[in-house]
Amino acid sequence: MLLFLLLVLNSKTNAQIDPALCRYPLGMEDGRIKNDDITASSQWYDTTGPQYGRLNREEGDGAWCPAGQLQPSDVQYLQLDLRHLTFVTVVATQGRYARSSGNEFARKYRLDYSRDGHRWISWRNRSGNEIIVGNVNTYASVVKDLHPPIITRFLRLIPVTDAVHTVCMRVEVFGCPWQDGLTAYSAPEGQTMMAPGYPITSLNDSTYDGVLERRRLLGGLGQMTDGVIGQDDFVPMLQYQLWPGYDYVGWRNDSLGPGYVEMEFQFDRQRNFTSMKVHSNNMFSRGVKVFSSVSCAFKPHLISEWETEPVEFSTVLDDRNPSARYVTVPLERRSGTALRCRFFFADTWMMFSEISFQSATNPVPTPRPPVMTSPPSVTESQALTTLKTDVTMTTPKPQPPEEGGTSVLIGCLVTIILLLVVIIFLILWCQYVCKVLEKAPRRILEEEVTVRLSSCSDTIVLQTPPVPPRMSLDPPYERVFLLDPQYQDPAALRVKLPELSQSAEASECGGGYAEPDVTQCTPHQGFQNSVPHYAETDIVNLQGVTGSNMYAVPAVTVDSLTRKDISVAEFPREHLIFREKLGEGQFGEVHLCEAEGLAEFLGEGAPLPEQDGRAVLVAVKQLRADATSNARNDFLKEIKIMSRLNDPNIIRLLCVCVHSDPLCMVTEYMENGDLNMFLSQREIESTLTHANNIPSVSMADLLHMAVQIASGMKYLASLNFVHRDLATRNCLLDRQLTIKISDFGMSRNLYSSDYYRIQGRAVLPIRWMAWESILLGKFTTASDVWAFGVTLWEIFTLCREQPYSLLTDEQVIENSGEFFRNQGRQIYLSLPPLCPSSLFELMMRCWSRDIRDRPSFSSLYQALRPHAHHS
Repeated sequence: MLLFLLLVLNSKTNAQIDPALCRYPLGMEDGRIKNDDITASSQWYDTTGPQYGRLNREEGDGAWCPAGQLQPSDVQYLQLDLRHLTFVTVVATQGRYARSSGNEFARKYRLDYSRDGHRWISWRNRSGNEIIVGNVNTYASVVKDLHPPIITRFLRLIPVTDAVHTVCMRVEVFGCPWQDGLTAYSAPEGQTMMAPGYPITSLNDSTYDGVLERRRLLGGLGQMTDGVIGQDDFVPMLQYQLWPGYDYVGWRNDSLGPGYVEMEFQFDRQRNFTSMKVHSNNMFSRGVKVFSSVSCAFKPHLISEWETEPVEFSTVLDDRNPSARYVTVPLERRSGTALRCRFFFADTWMMFSEISFQSATNPVPTPRPPVMTSPPSVTESQALTTLKTDVTMTTPKPQPPEEGGTSVLIGCLVTIILLLVVIIFLILWCQYVCKVLEKAPRRILEEEVTVRLSSCSDTIVLQTPPVPPRMSLDPPYERVFLLDPQYQDPAALRVKLPELSQSAEASECGGGYAEPDVTQCTPHQGFQNSVPHYAETDIVNLQGVTGSNMYAVPAVTVDSLTRKDISVAEFPREHLIFREKLGEGQFGEVHLCEAEGLAEFLGEGAPLPEQDGRAVLVAVKQLRADATSNARNDFLKEIKIMSRLNDPNIIRLLCVCVHSDPLCMVTEYMENGDLNMFLSQREIESTLTHANNIPSVSMADLLHMAVQIASGMKYLASLNFVHRDLATRNCLLDRQLTIKISDFGMSRNLYSSDYYRIQGRAVLPIRWMAWESILLGKFTTASDVWAFGVTLWEIFTLCREQPYSLLTDEQVIENSGEFFRNQGRQIYLSLPPLCPSSLFELMMRCWSRDIRDRPSFSSLYQALRPHAHHS
């Protein structure tokens, strides 16, 4: 048992680096990075030299400032020498506060890096963008996750400006030592899989920072060293909302003449290698398997020849378990500065997501802990989570016992067991505390949930109030865990906004966020629609089975819509063939299915897309067997209401399966998926996109989409329906770019970060919600108009970022308070680069503080149609 525990812990220590845990401050703030290792292209004065560019420090004149005002074409930089290869995962920046006298900061910046000090590389994110959004004031820390991370020794931060400005910066970088010592790998260019029935799957190394010559990658590092492990099924776009197969680099057997893939690996110095770990896909049903064998040759020195005797290893092929897995290749403690490995095919395709190396003669350096003059103020949950990370990261790596070292071995084993007990206890305790402090999960992947420095979005703004010069600011790696219980309680929020509290009490509309007591609210007059609104009448709240709000409908409307029996046809459930699960909620699930014979079943005039001989794809909402009677009744009401909806831009109910359990409703499903995913994978149409066959959309397409959404919402508004969750994730597309408004978004883990959970209450899409919906729980057609403005903003940013991406969820809520107070301090979404100014003015009208000033959907539709026709 003790030997087993030792082996488990040892394998964990030798595992590929984990970006979620590799997040230690590297020493700008606490001084471990020395002044001699901080240089710059220029400095304004001696007191604004590079040595003063340390985060949260107020030395000299408060920051590094390059000489003169920065022109848009200027390249000025602050350079850090980390002294050894480092895996950098996070960058934090500030402006020059200088005890309230500074007003300079960098709104944007980019990063260059070098592993040898000679060849410099520009960092780009996974979408190919190199500009990083920086600061909005002089004192707030903006913490930016790097996706992908950087493996480097030298790092340059280069401020970017669109006009003539004076900029200053303070910085900290986070990461951990790069223990592999790998400085470059070369391999054949990744290829594209095109299989019938599956989307085009691109298996290229998209983040490779070397060069491509004659279809071979040379001199760089990329996806196989970014710490991100590919999924078992390589087709779904689960990781970064990019393209299918993104996390893998893959090759087809018949495209490589020798029947193997040859890769070369260069290292920083001579090493004695114990093993190589290769994370490989094994979805044999699609012709993908791990390599059948591998042969590795060694080069002792850079100028020497390859040794003639290679290390060879054969794998045990697995035709039963399709899970991706690490294959460990023993390297027999052979010495070298470079390896050349040939991986032999076992099937049509071979795919790798990660490759790492272990060197027996190189001890694992312990990450340097941050130096603090006083303990940071954190919640109990933060302290437990941080302690868990520290214990995990500093676990000593067991060393082989020497002869006569029995007592040392026993001591190590006892220490390991005690550490494991402590870790298990902390994990259980942390899980308990996290349940108490219930908060909607950030972007949760299917891997193990681990502590992260920042939230799901790449950026967090730490809006720290200015402090006296002698007061030390809490370091950002302790302050980013925003679990303040006051944000879980709407009453506590009103305490934070006393003016709002008084107004809410005066109007007697202070009910909960998602379930306001609308019978006490004063009807609001003046909105363009003459129909009664949500806050003016009793409301039936249909909580969709997937966890979605469905539609909020006035009781009188529900009564008229549900008075009759269900008029939609019963479909044979055995003709529904499961394809994949789209989402789930408290009482039900949504499945993507093929419906055999559906076109014939529905007859002529059925609202089905052209099939071209293919099976009809449908979305099936299914009620769970353990659902409550109330959920069952709501499900049947939802069917009745959905059966009455008939608009070309609203998802249609096609048929049902209600004669037996589980109850199911079958709705349309668009083969292009949701609009958020569709746009985020495309560029704006240009000659470049045409020449390189890059997926693109035109301005006419975007305007056509906007018109269709306005048309669908105009139809819902005419029925007094309040959607309450309008966003691009809830708009589906077919091949002709026809939009259908749906309500699946909340049920999908992919969009979990778009929702904020109020403890014991609803899960709310606060970044799309009007201020009165957040603060007063007031949902109307006018609040849908607000969400429509945000949806337009998403469309014209091609869904590249989340609304208010620079604000935390709590800051979004606080910003709604600024809208309420209306003192000119509220923050609006900025003009998207692709958006005409006239359309942005329309968006701004949608975000009017007063309901009466917002346009109706009918007027929005009429205003957008000329733009679409003109384009």
